Amino acid sequence: MNEYLEIIIRTGAVYLFIIIAIRIFGKTELAQLSVTDLVFILLISNAVQNAMVEIDAGNDQWKSLKGGLTAALSLFVLNYLIKRLTFKSKTLTTLLQGEPVMLVHDGKIIKRHLEKVMITEDELLAAAREHGVESIDKVDLAVLEADGNISILSSNFHHQTRKKRPHKIIHKQ
Repeated sequence: MNEYLEIIIRTGAVYLFIIIAIRIFGKTELAQLSVTDLVFILLISNAVQNAMVEIDAGNDQWKSLKGGLTAALSLFVLNYLIKRLTFKSKTLTTLLQGEPVMLVHDGKIIKRHLEKVMITEDELLAAAREHGVESIDKVDLAVLEADGNISILSSNFHHQTRKKRPHKIIHKQ
């Protein structure tokens, strides 16, 4: 078989396999990136790389494809089992994902928590601005979530909408 045609067939097989596995094991794999998801993504790409491009010689010309798909299936099963276990166990979730950390409470920065998670006050202020809050003293609560996002809650913040100018209506005479 032509070497390039074989790579195309292998790549297509891996692509279809990954899509089918994601459908079987659930879309939550893509919904929110956690530590386990990041590890899964890094490993899955490595597991299937040779399956797509390595041309096997000898008796079994599809050995690397079978090996890559077996490794990928193993990773999908392990990731699914870890998701199930972390869903049922708060302790395991905390161990693998970490816990949220309060950074601001009632407009006051909790400096020891910032130091613990190595976030500067400038980074915190940038996160507040991204949420539409102009200064930390207007933040009721800021939390570094387990997924790495910073949540900002502020009751002082009033969303301002820009007034649109009315469109001129031109009447033909």
